Amino acid sequence: MSFRTDLAIEAIENTGTSTALPHIRQCKRVLEGFAVTETHILTAQAAHETGKPRGRYHTLVLDALLRREQDAFPRACRALSALLGELLPAGAARAPILIAGLGNRMITPDALGPQAADHVIATRHLIEQEPVLFDTWRPVSTLAPGVLGQTGVETGELLCGVLDRIRPAAVLAVDALAAGRLSHLLHTVQLTDTGITPGSGVGNARTALNCETLGIPVIAIGVPTVVDGASLAHEITHQMNGAQCEALTDLAQPVMVTTRDIDREIADIARVIGYAIDLALHPHLSIEEIDFYLS
Repeated sequence: MSFRTDLAIEAIENTGTSTALPHIRQCKRVLEGFAVTETHILTAQAAHETGKPRGRYHTLVLDALLRREQDAFPRACRALSALLGELLPAGAARAPILIAGLGNRMITPDALGPQAADHVIATRHLIEQEPVLFDTWRPVSTLAPGVLGQTGVETGELLCGVLDRIRPAAVLAVDALAAGRLSHLLHTVQLTDTGITPGSGVGNARTALNCETLGIPVIAIGVPTVVDGASLAHEITHQMNGAQCEALTDLAQPVMVTTRDIDREIADIARVIGYAIDLALHPHLSIEEIDFYLS
């Protein structure tokens, strides 16, 4: 039984790597009332130990959003926007950006990316048509490329074709992730400047989308929407001091576990991500103005 996760914080915990070691650094803070864990994987050795690329990882826990506290939505948007702003390329405040909503819209746990892209204000065409009216806006393009099984084309190939035409300063890729623990499902958001490998969390890895493959920075925004059955079995076995049983063996088969209210939760978190991207790329906007432009 193996432990599979897309979350850097879980990968570090699972390897037993001490965060006090110089090649992995972690710190915690609170932003808009939400807990944030900042992780820096500094060396190739640390990347090998954790199975995660070198770079920065921000993990935001949106507990208040799950509890549906009255002001949780705007606070979550502002917190996520602030973290995204820390990862955006410096000195490119007005440069074009491409938003890639990765995943299969027809499969609910994989629909996070396309649904988040629906909440991003596309402005590139508006700036070209009305440069005076939109002179304070950043050129933003959105794309929901689907998956290989739908299009017959690798996501990376589609993105490269678009990049050649619009030449953005960075790509923001939104995708569903796999967690190793049920407690992280659908309220943990991971942002990283290392890019993403679509499908890796469910054992169907495609071409990596990162600075090396696309030639520009790729910031990945992901939310775990499933837990691999083998990872659950691994965790249960570990907590039971290695005990085995038939049920755990069955769980180790190819199976994915998600929540009962996955439809609503995907819709909620996708809206938070989309609005947070809008706030990060257009700081002059308010939540109410985003509502207006998306209506």
